[in-house]
Amino acid sequence: MPSKKSPSEQNNPNEMAVPSGRFARLSRFGALATTVAGSVVKNGTKQLAQGKRPKLSSLLLTPKNALRVADQLAQLRGAAMKLGQLVSMDAGDMLPPQLAEILAKLRQDAKHMPRAQLLKVLESEWGAQWRDRVREFNLTPIAAASIGQVHEAISLEGEKLAIKIQYPGVRDSIDSDIDNVATILRFTGLVPKTFDLAALLTEAKKQLHEEADYLREAQCIVQYTAALGQDDRFEIPTVNEVLTTRGILAMRFVEGVPIESMAQATQPVRDTIATTLFELMFKELLGMRLMQTDPNFANYRYNPKTGKVVLLDFGATRGFDAALIDGYVAVMNAAQAGSRSAMDAAARQIGYFDSTTQAHHRELVLDLMEMACEPLCTKGTFDFGNTDLAARIRDKGFELGEDRKFWHAPPIDCLFIHRKLGGLFLLVTRLKARVNVSACT
Repeated sequence: MPSKKSPSEQNNPNEMAVPSGRFARLSRFGALATTVAGSVVKNGTKQLAQGKRPKLSSLLLTPKNALRVADQLAQLRGAAMKLGQLVSMDAGDMLPPQLAEILAKLRQDAKHMPRAQLLKVLESEWGAQWRDRVREFNLTPIAAASIGQVHEAISLEGEKLAIKIQYPGVRDSIDSDIDNVATILRFTGLVPKTFDLAALLTEAKKQLHEEADYLREAQCIVQYTAALGQDDRFEIPTVNEVLTTRGILAMRFVEGVPIESMAQATQPVRDTIATTLFELMFKELLGMRLMQTDPNFANYRYNPKTGKVVLLDFGATRGFDAALIDGYVAVMNAAQAGSRSAMDAAARQIGYFDSTTQAHHRELVLDLMEMACEPLCTKGTFDFGNTDLAARIRDKGFELGEDRKFWHAPPIDCLFIHRKLGGLFLLVTRLKARVNVSACT
């Protein structure tokens, strides 16, 4: 029987303990607020001495402060880091520079647990004799993210596994973390004081509690796999139910390379991958009414040997009501017909605005919808590698967002659909793919 210890078990400098107690996490937020406030006073005094009248927003959103926020969220991990990523919608190049900098750092700086903390989690979830439950276990993670980290293992039956292990204290700190991050968002002026975050925060808490329940994610994998049906273009890891707990998700290890690395592949391969992903999104939305809504590039991989797209991470899987889907079908039909009045009616049906919405705000929303539907309305292939669509959507979004009188959140489900669509646009743009989007529906 192979040894259960290896050189990979030596200490790794890229590890950092996850603060798991409520007081420990709260103190981190307090220290961050104090540091940012001190920076504001220092820089404001300096500008006043120079005869300038500093704006609070410019004092708060300095590069140093952005990095301070990113550092603390990355160290805290859990809901604090996850919410920072959710707010960004994983669309760094469509955000103001300060937020884009936070996003980039949050993507890069996920550190894993120290050895002692990892062993405590394994003992808590699998028992004191946890080593007897697997043939081999690599204590050095192959990936680390906001809620957990992934390790390789070999089951007692000899199957190679990917073991996702949740950071300690994540579930217990979700509500307080989100409240604390929301306070920082308000304090830094990233959202106006008049904007009611309550509904979004409630949904964020619900979503993150679901993502932190690995038993639920295991059920989502089974449900999604069944809904997708037999489709040889995709590969989804199967769940090892014996080793899966609420805090550990054990899955069959699936080979693949980062999907964004396929940007170096030939044009036909890139086009095929992108077309496959668009067809999947429309199938999720219009057929399955069940969508994996997290567009993080890391949730997709590609197996060059089989030509299959690997689908990972189903914690953000979400179902949709038929009425909402009917509204989106109406929007797409109106866009393809070139009828702005029909698009207006469909947007009202979905809940983007109502009779009290000012006319110019409504027109800006419809402008955004028309832009988002450009690939769908293009006859033949749409060249995502040769378009300024993302920049135009960003600029129009900023124009709408800068008007503090129109800070209206559409129905929560819409935000998840937009997030998925925006992430897909960014990915196929990274691939410089050409896709006949209208043929994918």
